[in-house]
Amino acid sequence: MAKKPQLAIDTRPWRDPAAKPFVRIRNVTKKFGDVYAVSDVSLDIFKSELFCLLGGSGSGKSTLLRMLAGFEQPTSGTIEIDGQDMTEVAPYNRPVNMMFQSYALFPHMNVEQNIAYGLKRDQLPAGEIHDRVAELLSLVKLQDYGKRRPHQLSGGQRQRVALARALAKRPKLLLLDEPLGALDKKLREETQFELVKIQETLGVTFIVVTHDQEEAMSLATRIGVMNYGEIAMIGEPTDIYEFPNSKFVAGFIGSVNMVEGVVTEDEPGHVRIRSAELGCDIYVGHGVDCAPDQILWWAIRPEKIALSRDKPESTEGANVTQGIVEEIGYLGDMSVYQVRLESGKHLRVTQTNTIRGNPDAITWDEQVYLQWGDNAGSVLTV
Repeated sequence: MAKKPQLAIDTRPWRDPAAKPFVRIRNVTKKFGDVYAVSDVSLDIFKSELFCLLGGSGSGKSTLLRMLAGFEQPTSGTIEIDGQDMTEVAPYNRPVNMMFQSYALFPHMNVEQNIAYGLKRDQLPAGEIHDRVAELLSLVKLQDYGKRRPHQLSGGQRQRVALARALAKRPKLLLLDEPLGALDKKLREETQFELVKIQETLGVTFIVVTHDQEEAMSLATRIGVMNYGEIAMIGEPTDIYEFPNSKFVAGFIGSVNMVEGVVTEDEPGHVRIRSAELGCDIYVGHGVDCAPDQILWWAIRPEKIALSRDKPESTEGANVTQGIVEEIGYLGDMSVYQVRLESGKHLRVTQTNTIRGNPDAITWDEQVYLQWGDNAGSVLTV
């Protein structure tokens, strides 16, 4: 008799209304003089999450991280960690450690001594320190580098030593401030996956601050996008990218084409938007909460648009326009096309280069048609 297949367990506690947050930030505000660095932020982070605070310079993400660490005191609001109010607790009494962007390794100590520093300060037995350091060196794959000084290591190796040192005292919460910012692009990409593996192995809750969108998308279970001291959106990477809640989030994450239009049909099952910029109607295959004749914006990612020389069939007499290829950027795995429409509006379109040296590829100054599906873009009202 065949066994009944087991249903996969959803390991995303943020989808469970009854789940208890591990970190609970409530109405936290931080003012420096008359300037609001963080403004009335509320945020729940769950145990074993790898949560990213993403934002540009001055968005408040690092200030929020420093308040979690205890280096800054909130002007108002509360911060709880594992059910305990930490708002007034000194940094050294919090179950938290922080890994700084500069790594801050001691140059006169070797790798083992750097990792063991906090354990020695806590006066742990020598044998226990030795075993813990060996365990961490194995975890970060630096077993053969224990006697080296920081200046004898590569950037990626120094980053892993700093991570091992931050994990040495088994913090419940690890805060990472731009942890990969000092690495070159290729090494950063490799280290992202290593960091995720380490976090999954240990089950420690990580909160990472970064301005790098790709880094946040690669690392995070969820992302909190910050802007001017406020949380603009919280969601899983796919939600943030595919279903942004505002023009700011759509424009901040990845590349996007933003088009203005006016609602001409507003039905429960679809919406039609007239766009002079596109030179065609946009047919959206679902309802939108908006008023008749409302001006709104339609955002579509470059990879969601199809290019062709031949005119395709349109969806409901919409979702097809035409233009001239003005610029092409060859990026190896894909090509980026800048297409100028009759209105003068430019659309960015990307196509995957599946054929090597394709002789039939669309080229400069060609007249092309652009088409997209009825759910390819996001309708934004703010």
